[in-house]
Amino acid sequence: MNSLLENRIFSVSTSNFEELALEVFRFQSQANPVYKRYLEILKIDALKVNSISGIPFLPISFFKSQKVLANDFLPQKIFTSSGTTGAETSKHYVVSLALYEKSFRKAFDLFYGNVSNYCVLALLPSYLEREGSSLVYMASDLIEKSNNPSSGFYLNNTSELVDALLKSESQGKSCLLLGVTFALLDLAKSVNLSLKNTIVMETGGMKGRGKELIREEAHEIMRKSFGVEKIHSEYGMTELLSQAYSKGDGIFSCPPWMRIKIRDPYDPFSIIAAGKTGAINIIDLANLYSCAFIQTDDLGKTYENGNFEVIGRMDGSQIRGCNLLTLT
Repeated sequence: MNSLLENRIFSVSTSNFEELALEVFRFQSQANPVYKRYLEILKIDALKVNSISGIPFLPISFFKSQKVLANDFLPQKIFTSSGTTGAETSKHYVVSLALYEKSFRKAFDLFYGNVSNYCVLALLPSYLEREGSSLVYMASDLIEKSNNPSSGFYLNNTSELVDALLKSESQGKSCLLLGVTFALLDLAKSVNLSLKNTIVMETGGMKGRGKELIREEAHEIMRKSFGVEKIHSEYGMTELLSQAYSKGDGIFSCPPWMRIKIRDPYDPFSIIAAGKTGAINIIDLANLYSCAFIQTDDLGKTYENGNFEVIGRMDGSQIRGCNLLTLT
């Protein structure tokens, strides 16, 4: 384990982010066999990389075919992606659950304050009904730390969920309704509320669940039904240990140890400027014992202040274009 790097991740600032990112890169270039082999194929000498712009990002598809893990550490937990029936799923071998917990707890506190101030209601049916969901792990921890008797997971007991929302509202308590998008939309069809003290936060997720709606359409339906001004969003994935949050309009902010870069979707090694649409690369320094530098299959753009927007998904030809290299 690398306790020296662990201790510095969550105190990183804008001024020393690049320095720490390079240290994490050099550690992973030697400790992670998959990433090390990837760099060898690219003929990258880690010791000669002296800026973030020179760090190669690992295609996220490798999490489906390779064991992306440093030093053959024994993982405490294996998180898996949902995937469609018959599809190969991603596996994230998590060496330190304490590192994951520290990451999501500190990020939530940074954006929303202490979770003990909230009633946390989780509507995550597609995740709750399977094993290995990192989102369920995070939600379970937030529910426990909220210390509110009404906090919990809600599956098909919609009436109990609405009762909990109304109870929290009547008591003037802050509430977080955290839900997968399709489940929140299903709930929105059956309610007409005016929530004043509740944050409605969607985590994405519409695939195979009826008509695909663009974000603006989905948020408008939920906004009207729940009676809130904005719909918040969480952006995370199985392969990461950190999340970004949006407090409305689909504009996300990262915690200090996470950063977004946008690449040319047809050239995985070309980073493009803020304001232009491309494919999303993520630096997640908390992902110390896996890979902190990941090419995703999402499309988006960044802003000058470091915030970003998720616009959609890459199509098959773009994804193939980014994953021409395979490990042998």
